[in-house]
Amino acid sequence: PPQVQPFLPQWLAQPKLVQKSIKDNLVPIGEVPGIHPKLLKKLQMNGIESFFPVQAEVIPAILQSAANGYLMGQGGYRPKDICVSAPTGSGKTLSFVIPIVQVLLDRVVCQVRALVVLPTKELAQQVSKVFNIYSDGTGLKVVLITGQKSFAKEQEMLVQKKVTGYCSLADIIVATPGRLTDHISQTPGFSLTQLRFLIVDEADRMIDDMHQNCLNQIVKAAFRVENESGSKMLFQRTKPGPITAASSCYPQIPLQKLLFSATLTQDPEKLQQLDLFQPRLFTSVYSEKKTPGNGTESEQDTNKKYTLPEGLSQSYVPCDLNSKPLLLLHFMLTMKFTRVLCFTNSREASHRLYLLVQAFGGVTAAEFSSRLTPNERQRTMKEFEQGKIQLLISTDATARGIDIKGVNYVINYDAPQFIRTYIHRVGRTARAGKAGVAFSLVLRIQERRFLRMLRDAGIQDVKKHPVKGNSLKPLVQQYEEALCKLEKTVK
Repeated sequence: PPQVQPFLPQWLAQPKLVQKSIKDNLVPIGEVPGIHPKLLKKLQMNGIESFFPVQAEVIPAILQSAANGYLMGQGGYRPKDICVSAPTGSGKTLSFVIPIVQVLLDRVVCQVRALVVLPTKELAQQVSKVFNIYSDGTGLKVVLITGQKSFAKEQEMLVQKKVTGYCSLADIIVATPGRLTDHISQTPGFSLTQLRFLIVDEADRMIDDMHQNCLNQIVKAAFRVENESGSKMLFQRTKPGPITAASSCYPQIPLQKLLFSATLTQDPEKLQQLDLFQPRLFTSVYSEKKTPGNGTESEQDTNKKYTLPEGLSQSYVPCDLNSKPLLLLHFMLTMKFTRVLCFTNSREASHRLYLLVQAFGGVTAAEFSSRLTPNERQRTMKEFEQGKIQLLISTDATARGIDIKGVNYVINYDAPQFIRTYIHRVGRTARAGKAGVAFSLVLRIQERRFLRMLRDAGIQDVKKHPVKGNSLKPLVQQYEEALCKLEKTVK
C-alpha cells in the first residue's frame, strides 16, 4: 500500500529556504538591514565582515518581530515564533545573539528579558562568551547558570534583595535545564514574568522527554502573575488568544520562542508540545530537486532530511573488531593525520582506547569525556586547538554542538547507532565553509545497517575506503606489546 504521509502543518511544509552553500552566499554585514551601528562596529572588531546565509535571513526576521520595541503596546501584533534548522557550523549562535542584544539595547530597568537554554555546560559557556562579546559596554548583564558555581553563588548573580524588594541582576541568562529549574522553584525574587525571548538551542535534544518539563516550567513561570505589593500589575500577560477589551488595556510583553538545531525534528506532535505561535521555519535542510526531462521527481530526492556541511568528504572502512585500534594507529602514524577528533560510543570505550594509544606511543592523544572536570576539558580543548594534541578521543555527549577549532578529521571509531549522532559527529569538521574529512570504522556485520541508515537520510556520497591488511602488519608487534603493557597496568 502507498505510504501515508503524516500531515505536515503549512509552516513545516513550506519553510523559508536558506542557501546551503556558505561560501557562495556570504552577505556583507552592512547589507543586512536594521543592524545597529554599535553592533556593526563590534562585528568588525571581531573580524566578521560577512554573515552566513542563516544569519542574513534570521537576524532581520528577529529584529523585525521587535520593530515596535520589545514591549508591545495596544494594537501591536504578537510576534511569530521562529524555528531554524541548519547544519552544524553554519553560524546559528550569532543569528540570535546579535538581534537580542540589539533589541535590548534601549531597556531601562534590568529584568530577565532573554533566556537561552542549552543541553550541556560547554555549549552554555560557548554561547555566553559570544553574548559577552556583543553586550560588552552596553550595560546589559549576561549571567551563566550551569551549576559550576554553588547554588548560593548563582543566586547572588541573579537577584539582589533591596529594601523595596528584589531586583534582577540579569538581562540575559544562558543556562542548562537542571540548574535553571532549581532557580525557578527555589530562588526568592527570581522572576521570568518580563521574559521576551526564550531561545532553545540544540532544540531536538531539548524537546526530548527529559527536558520537556523544563520548558513547561519556564513558560509557566513566564505567565505567573506577580502581585506581592498588592498593587495592580502594569504588565500582565494573557495567553495568546483573541484580543479582548480587558487584555488590550495593558501593554503586553509577548513571549517569543526561537528554536535552533542542526536536526530539528519534523515530528509535528513533538513540535505541538512546544505550543508554538504561528511559527516560521528557516531551513537549509532541503533537497534541490533534479527534474528529469519528463517532469517527474526522482524518488530519492524527496526524502533528504539532513544537510551536511559543504566541504565535508565522507568515507567508511569495513573492518573487524581486532583491527579497529590498528586502523586508528595506521591513520595517525602511517597516514600522518593531524587534528583528529575520534568518537567512541561510551566513556569506558574512550578511556580504554586512550590508554591503548598512550601505551603504543608516538601519538599525542587526550580523552574528552565526562570523566574530566569542566576545567580539564577546557584545557584539553585549548591544547587541541593549538595543535599540541593530535588525537582527541571523545564521547557524543561531550562533543555535541561544541565548536572545536581546526578539526581536520573526524573518525567514528565506533559506528554511530543513529543518523542524528552521525550528523552531529561529522559536523565537528568542515565548519564555517572549510573542508574536512570523516572516516567511519564499520564492522562487517554493521555494514548493511550503516549504509541503509545513511541512504534513508538521503546521504549518498559516502565512499568505501578499504584498508589492506598488509598496511597494518608493521604495527602489529608493537601493538601486541602495548596490549601486554595495558593488561599489567589494568591489573
